[in-house]
Amino acid sequence: MHVRAPHLLLTLCLCLCLCLAACGSGSGDGDAAFTVPGEQVFPEGIAVNKANGDLFVGSTDDGAVYRGNTARPGELELFLAPGEDGRESVTGMKVDEQGRLLIAGRGTGRVFAYDAGSGALIEAFEIPGDGDSLLNDLTLTADAAYLTDSFRPVIYRLARDAETVGEPEPWLDLEGTPLAYGDGFNLNGISASDDGRYLLTVQSNSGALWRVDTETSEVAEVDLGGATLATGDGALLDGRSLYVVRNDPGVVAHIELSEDYLSGEVVEEIDDPSFDFPTTLAEHDGRLFVVNSQLDREGATADLPFTVSAVPFQEQPDE
Repeated sequence: MHVRAPHLLLTLCLCLCLCLAACGSGSGDGDAAFTVPGEQVFPEGIAVNKANGDLFVGSTDDGAVYRGNTARPGELELFLAPGEDGRESVTGMKVDEQGRLLIAGRGTGRVFAYDAGSGALIEAFEIPGDGDSLLNDLTLTADAAYLTDSFRPVIYRLARDAETVGEPEPWLDLEGTPLAYGDGFNLNGISASDDGRYLLTVQSNSGALWRVDTETSEVAEVDLGGATLATGDGALLDGRSLYVVRNDPGVVAHIELSEDYLSGEVVEEIDDPSFDFPTTLAEHDGRLFVVNSQLDREGATADLPFTVSAVPFQEQPDE
């Protein structure tokens, strides 16, 4: 028995190591769940198809979109070729209940809708207006998609139903509201309340969080008690828990909001050794998937491969 005990311990340790390897990475221990092929991807947008767990990541450099599945960590595969359909850059993405992948085209002034299964183009839109624009992030309600523009003070709306996605319309002109645009990146991440009544959107340059009422178009700043969301990027609202990715210092800020979404408290900042200038996030099956963009190295040498991290996530019960 004294002879066998060390062998038993060694066997148990080996089994544990094999189990951890088989489970994949992304458990919040500094490992990345997914890698993105390519040397100049600088990924930004991410979306998950809740119906089957397919995960999509887009490139800011050439507009390529990559696909994997949340249940199978590893290297993502090319899903939409770079540059096709005029999709030269990608930022925000969402998959709706009809299985349509909606894509914001960054500085191209375009919005795209694809079949998330086949990759077939459903529609490509040009936003109205002239001048500099940076279409950044989008969120879904029951009957629409809302889209931020980091350079133009406007929120766009695309009506949608089971059959169609409508043209983007300048739904809310922010001129004259408390939300004043300044130099740099303004509105960025956006996420809707479960009932679609409110949009929560972060302003990267000021660090402010804003509540937009979709019924009255009222714009109000959310009181965070002096806390800042400067460099805030992607946003995810789950009940009254809001998660905002901050590029620098490279964390996900967790904010608990009041019932009317007009005040909140930053209760924690989620960090992980695998984060590398994170930009945005999606959630599925008890995990937050966070894109590591390395956009702070754009124009220089990236630390390959580009990755997507996964950290544990406690989904809030429906109210």
